[in-house]
Amino acid sequence: MIKFFRKIGQKILIENKFSKYILYAIGEIILVVTGILITLQINTSIDL
Repeated sequence: MIKFFRKIGQKILIENKFSKYILYAIGEIILVVTGILITLQINTSIDL
């Protein structure tokens, strides 16, 4: 999965579309943060 996202990022950079790369990077950060928050929510509900 990581290779998939890395290939997309490299392809965008090669095409010199920096604005699209920024949007891609922000989207990837949002996905990671969402995953962490879901994991924390599940973990705290299990502890109760």
